[in-house]
Amino acid sequence: MAKSGGGKNSSKSDADENAIKIVARNRRARFEYELLDKVEAGIVLTGTEVKSLRNGKASLEESYAGISSDEVWLYGCDIPEYLQANRMNHKPKRPRKLLLHRSEIDKLLAKASERGLTIVPLMVYFKKGMAKVEISIARGRKLHDKREALKTKDAKRDIDRAVRGRGRD
Repeated sequence: MAKSGGGKNSSKSDADENAIKIVARNRRARFEYELLDKVEAGIVLTGTEVKSLRNGKASLEESYAGISSDEVWLYGCDIPEYLQANRMNHKPKRPRKLLLHRSEIDKLLAKASERGLTIVPLMVYFKKGMAKVEISIARGRKLHDKREALKTKDAKRDIDRAVRGRGRD
């Protein structure tokens, strides 16, 4: 018996379904911290928060994750109010629970309890229609480390420009 709905269109819809739509990135995190271990977590949201995220509105500036009573929470993430909502709208900077397996929470707790390590959110995105947050165990960089990172980034950019410039001649 043949499958119904086969052909080119079904494979394209599968690719669209598995695609990741990034809503917000914490660009400063990659500069301010040395990222050690990344984890994908689900996030508990209300209806108006999801609608606001689907509009592409969110900010991870000054946000961080913390563990309290064996649960992981996202603090300081700003999801602005949904404009078309009524008086039942959400609070923009409320703490939001992150969904992880117990083993992942234990691993994060063990690493985050080490001196100098913290849990930093890197990005908020939709994957298969579900809101996800990528978090990372991170170590804060010193000023000289930041300068070194900038030098490396500038050198890479110059090399890329030189390579592209030769291809045009």
